[in-house]
Amino acid sequence: MGSNSSRISDLLENEYLKKLSGTESISENDPFWNQLFSFSFTAPTSSTELKLLEERTVSVCKSLVENNPRTGNFGALIKVFLSRTKELKLSAECQNHIFIWQTHNALFIICCLLKVFFCQMSEEELQLHFVYEDKSLGSYDSESEDLLEELLCCVVQLITDIPLLDITYEILFEAITTMIVFLSCQLFHKEILRENINQKYLMQGACLPYTSKLVKTLLYNFIRQEKPPPSGAHVFPQHSDGGGLLYGLASGVATGLWTVFTLGSVGSKTAAPPQLSSPLANQSLLLLLSLVNLTDSPCAPNPYRQAMMSFKNTQDSSPFPSSSPHAFQINFNSLYTALCEQQTFDQAATLLLYTLLHQNSNVRTYVLARTDMENLVLPILEILYHVEERNSHHVYMALIILLMLTEDDGFNRSVHEVILRNITWYSERVLTEISLGSLLILVVIRTIQYNMTRTRDKYLHTNCLAALANMSAQFRSLHQYAAQRIISLFSLLSKKHNKVLEQATLSLRGSLNSSDTPVPDYAQDLSVIEEVIRMMLEIINSCLTNSLHHNPNLVYALLYKRELFEQFRMHPSFQDVMQNIDLVITFFISRLQQDGAELSVERVLEIIKQGVVALPKDRLKKFPELKFKYVEEEQPEEFFIPYVWSLVYNSAVGLYWNPRDIQLFGMSSD
Repeated sequence: MGSNSSRISDLLENEYLKKLSGTESISENDPFWNQLFSFSFTAPTSSTELKLLEERTVSVCKSLVENNPRTGNFGALIKVFLSRTKELKLSAECQNHIFIWQTHNALFIICCLLKVFFCQMSEEELQLHFVYEDKSLGSYDSESEDLLEELLCCVVQLITDIPLLDITYEILFEAITTMIVFLSCQLFHKEILRENINQKYLMQGACLPYTSKLVKTLLYNFIRQEKPPPSGAHVFPQHSDGGGLLYGLASGVATGLWTVFTLGSVGSKTAAPPQLSSPLANQSLLLLLSLVNLTDSPCAPNPYRQAMMSFKNTQDSSPFPSSSPHAFQINFNSLYTALCEQQTFDQAATLLLYTLLHQNSNVRTYVLARTDMENLVLPILEILYHVEERNSHHVYMALIILLMLTEDDGFNRSVHEVILRNITWYSERVLTEISLGSLLILVVIRTIQYNMTRTRDKYLHTNCLAALANMSAQFRSLHQYAAQRIISLFSLLSKKHNKVLEQATLSLRGSLNSSDTPVPDYAQDLSVIEEVIRMMLEIINSCLTNSLHHNPNLVYALLYKRELFEQFRMHPSFQDVMQNIDLVITFFISRLQQDGAELSVERVLEIIKQGVVALPKDRLKKFPELKFKYVEEEQPEEFFIPYVWSLVYNSAVGLYWNPRDIQLFGMSSD
């Protein structure tokens, strides 16, 4: 670093870094700072190179930690950066590339140092490094706190106030990365952090007035999905005289630094998919999720969560309620489009969609009113369809989103009115034409069957069945294959029930012969499988009771596999819910027998369609409507905070954290 091109391997011997971390105090007005900030080297493009950067600078950081309480050089570095940011907006308007480039470099150095500090220091030790005077450990004064808060607030203002241009893309990205580093203390604690100096400044201090503006900016960064300037583009203007040394360094940034933004997520085992083409959007989303999931302070709720819960559509002219101090407006159409486009590829986008549907009633109402719901639902179904390849948290989020959507009767009706053609990612069967509702049923049933044979997660079972139950009264024109899969799932459950029952019987006989052998708890297994079977019977019953005349294919599938239901007719746990199913099967079998023995599929369906008109509806017993609502866990932060930080750890471009330092619930990079 300094006024020469550098390589990561050379940083260990860099004279400017040695001076910064040495025993000599450097004045804020010293020309040294201009020299330090005029560096150019090919930016790290992989976690390996970022790890190398950390290893090459560890001795510098160690020296700075040791000497800074006496020299105050870190504080001077911050003050120089703060003074420069006052001219950033004007520099962007005037296209002052060199000034922006040097200011970015200053922030890059600060960010790298802060990352090391947060990883290795306690809060008291950290604050000591924002003081000029030589002080003993822990005896910091208000000046140290003010400088830390001033830096944090300055970075927030930089993100919200500097326009997004080609020449500002990199510094805005670095500012967002620095904010993530400010919040990264959570990574180094096994427990959820509920009180932290950085959280305090963000939620109560000078940053508080920027809450809604910061959330809005980060959302728009996600919406815009701006790509970085193309590799090789001349971000810095070329002078006719060749530009000299300074231009040479600047052009090195233009052609080299941008490459970090096109090669995927740091910390991941493979390059990111090409769809994540906007690192600024990706990083903005990670910061937004980190802010929204901060725990409430002892005296006030999280203002970033409040802002997320209360923002409205730009077309909504109603006044903001006084209870929403951080509310703002945003274009919902643009937000909806971005959410649809990013779902399949980005876990963070799925978590954002969940957060908005769960916490912002304005967004939820808007989404449910859309006439192009398939644009949102299809990517969610694709996530569930490829369950084997997805992170379990990603699958849960997608499933909970479906459950929340199926709470709305309008959604349950409309999905059966949307006709899809040639679903290429569905490989079990060629689907040339199918309704969105039938496809949803197919994918959810496939998820249940996968769970039964692989993960055996009761929570996933429950939510899948709850989504089907919510839809069951509104089933319309079920595709032949969807109807078959409903009965096939019941068949699978029936076989499992018989197997567990047989094991329980054999186990009981064995225990009578040998008192020393412990008896497995088959009773609990039987109870769980019977609970699932009853729910499936209730789903079938709900469809028959409410929309029999709309679903001849389901009646056909019932008749074809009617022997499956014989064993449950007299079972005490299922007698009540079997009444209607038994009635429908008996009624239609009787009509089919009247028509002869050998009937084609077409003729059977014709008889069913005629029979639904003749079936006396008053003979069908009415049951309470099946309705299930998603209820968040009592302590959601115990799930969401580790999940958000696992996304940050694995996906943040331009950051590397040593796995051995990560403590949050034993989280790893897997």
